[in-house]
Amino acid sequence: MKGYNRPLLLIAIILFIDQVSKFWVKLNMTIGQDFNIIGNKFLIHFIENNGMAYGMEFGGEFGKLFLTLFRIVAVIGIGYGLHYMVKNKYHRGFILNVALIFAGALGNIIDSTFYGVIFSESTFYNTATLFPESGGYSSLFHGKVVDMLYFPLIEGNFPDWFPIWGGEHFLFFRPVFNIADSAISVGVFLILIFQKRYFKEEHVEKESVNSEVLED
Repeated sequence: MKGYNRPLLLIAIILFIDQVSKFWVKLNMTIGQDFNIIGNKFLIHFIENNGMAYGMEFGGEFGKLFLTLFRIVAVIGIGYGLHYMVKNKYHRGFILNVALIFAGALGNIIDSTFYGVIFSESTFYNTATLFPESGGYSSLFHGKVVDMLYFPLIEGNFPDWFPIWGGEHFLFFRPVFNIADSAISVGVFLILIFQKRYFKEEHVEKESVNSEVLED
C-alpha cells in the first residue's frame, strides 16, 4: 500500500476542496452572482453547465446522459491505469499527475451524477437547498456541473488590421471553471512538460535491450 499513499491523499484533497467549494456556492449563491477575490481579475462567479470542462456543452439530454456515462467509464479506466502504474513503479511525478486527472474527472462526475438528485434548482433569484422535500431538480446522471472560478485578466478590442477578428471585442480568460477542471488541466500540462523525465528510465531500458539484441 506504500506506493498508493501519496496519490490517494492527493485525490482525497482535490475531491474535498472541489466538493466543499461547489456545495458552498450552490447553497449560498444564486446563478450569475459573483464577488471579487483579487480586484476584477479573479472572481467567484456562479454558473452551471450541462456539458464538458470550462462550460462547453454537448447534445441536449441524451448528450448529457452519454457524456456522464462516458466519464464514468473513462474514470474507471484511469483508475485502473493508476493502479497499474503504482504496481509497476512508474515515475512518482507521472503517477501524481495522473492522480490529478483522475480526481478532477471524478469531481465532475459527482456533480453530473448526483447533484440533480440532492439539490433543488439554483435560479437567478434563489439559492439551492440540499435534499429538498419535493426532490431534486433532475434525475440521476442528469445533474449540472457547478463552475465558479473566473479570471477575466485582459479585456479590449482587436486592432482593425487584425485578421478575421479586427475591431472585435475580446476577453481573456473567458471560461468559468472549477477545481476539478483545474486539476485535470494541471495534470495534463505537467505530463506534457515533464514527459521526457517521466519516461527517461523506460527509454534507457529499451535502448539497453536493443543493444543487447544487436550484440547477440
